[in-house]
Amino acid sequence: MDKQVVSFNLNGEAVRVRCDPFSSLLSLLRDRLGLLGTKAGCGRGECGACTVLLDGLAVNACLVPAGKAEGLNVETIENLSRGGSLHPIQEAFVEKGAVQCGFCTPGMVMSAHALLKSDPAPGREEIRKAISGNLCRCSGYVQIEEAIAAAADKLKD
Repeated sequence: MDKQVVSFNLNGEAVRVRCDPFSSLLSLLRDRLGLLGTKAGCGRGECGACTVLLDGLAVNACLVPAGKAEGLNVETIENLSRGGSLHPIQEAFVEKGAVQCGFCTPGMVMSAHALLKSDPAPGREEIRKAISGNLCRCSGYVQIEEAIAAAADKLKD
């Protein structure tokens, strides 16, 4: 396959990278750009471990061709913490015990981030819907839902 240059904003920085435009955005992020926070789970869009924000919308990076990022904003989990401090969503996940094995956590956090950017005061039903594409095999989702609700309160302040 012919490679092409794909230009996009990654975590607020302009990026230009030569790649196979039909390879996954997940592969581009992890293998080419070294951003390992976005997890490679099922590779079929079923687990949500690879969730990133594409122009503010939560997407499964394993399903998005790298070429589709052209001209868009891509945000990964690496963009949330700044200067060694956790983002309020990440803090809430720790405080509420929503981090167990941790494999699903980046995807859950990014889904929560997308939700809270569009709805700063979601109810439980909105929270459940926002994370419905993210699988967690360690919890019953209660702590995750509580963490997202707590993060919404933190972000109001």
